[in-house]
Amino acid sequence: MIREGKKPRKFVQNPALMLGSPIYWLASLLGIALLIGGCGSFPKESAEAQQERRGSQAASATPVDVAIARKDLLQQQLEYTGTTTPYRTVSLRSQVEGRLVALNVDVGDILTQGQIVGQVDDVLLRTALNQAEAELAALQSEVARANTQVSNARAEVERARLVVTQAQADAQRQEKLFKEGAIAQQAAEQARTTAQTAVQALRAAEEQVRTEQQAVAAAKGRLTAQKAVVAQAQERRSYTRLTSPIAGAVLEKVTEPGNLLQPGNEVLKIGDFSRVKVAVQLSELELANIQVGQSVQVRLDAFPNESYIGTVTRISPAADTTARLVPVEIVIPNSDGRIGSGLLARASFVSKGEEQVVVPLTAIQGVQKEQENRNLKSTDENTQGQVFVVSKTEDSTKVTARTVTLGKRADGKVEVISGLQPGEAYVVRSGKPLQDGNAVSLSILSEKLDSTSTGK
Repeated sequence: MIREGKKPRKFVQNPALMLGSPIYWLASLLGIALLIGGCGSFPKESAEAQQERRGSQAASATPVDVAIARKDLLQQQLEYTGTTTPYRTVSLRSQVEGRLVALNVDVGDILTQGQIVGQVDDVLLRTALNQAEAELAALQSEVARANTQVSNARAEVERARLVVTQAQADAQRQEKLFKEGAIAQQAAEQARTTAQTAVQALRAAEEQVRTEQQAVAAAKGRLTAQKAVVAQAQERRSYTRLTSPIAGAVLEKVTEPGNLLQPGNEVLKIGDFSRVKVAVQLSELELANIQVGQSVQVRLDAFPNESYIGTVTRISPAADTTARLVPVEIVIPNSDGRIGSGLLARASFVSKGEEQVVVPLTAIQGVQKEQENRNLKSTDENTQGQVFVVSKTEDSTKVTARTVTLGKRADGKVEVISGLQPGEAYVVRSGKPLQDGNAVSLSILSEKLDSTSTGK
């Protein structure tokens, strides 16, 4: 409605701003371009601010070395050096006198038990054996003759027994006829005398049998003795063949073929390398930690990439009066025969405890320095310390201080009895002192973390 007295306002349209004019379209395009440019400038400024903020956070983070907590056996190793020797060394010696004719082995050769390694001249021993065998044959003939004499004597006894029987029967008959008056008394007495004579002849024949039997026993005794002489001669002749008493390797040749040997002269030294002994000298202060049957880790400089598990077999009851060192003998297996004599060996006497979480002492905070430097063998006194557990999120990595209970220490490590679980990440060392909640950055020496090891 238009009030009275006033004239209506006229709107004059500018031809340049009309919808279809070129100027209108040019102004519209210019406005859109300005709007797009203005809109793009805000996100760019936000990203730069965010990057600057992150840079400042990274600059303030403390670089740390991080490790994952794991259970292990805390081992206190006492290492001693020694020298390998054969498990046993045997000297092969001549048991007879004679010239060494042959020696078929050399140093380093591997021998089996009973293997023939040499020969001693056996001419004299062979002659002695032939003579003993000849005497044995003569004694065997003598025993045979004595047995024949015994048989003959027994036959004579049987004949005399028959004569006695016949004579006694005749005497009884003659006695009967005499009583009947058929014959004279003289005939009866003569028959009795004949019977008595036959009895005496029987007794003599039986005594002869006993005598011949004694002769046989004596001949058999001599025969037995001669058999022993022959066996001894054969045994002595067998000594001319030098055989290895054990399986092993030749350590030393003491003589050469052509030399004259006397009984007891050494020919070879043979070492048994089925097992190897290592002799080490221990301080008397360490004897309480060592016992027979204990396992020992042995390393050889000759085989640096291998280790062997040996056993303490002997602890000497006598210590050196000057150095107070006690010889201890360790035996290690050598089934492949690679380990020789005279090699440098390093024996580590391992004292194992219960499996616990084990961390380096550098990761523990709040422990007195003198306690850290102690290398305790075993202790029942548990101390308190502090570790920094690492927690990682998408935006930052922080540490949380946590109190832990410590156990035994050895070789720069300590047992964590409680307060730190296996799999949790903890700070081993840091560039500067840490506090609860500090931001940290992981060094290239750190272990890779995942969601299960960030202490969430």
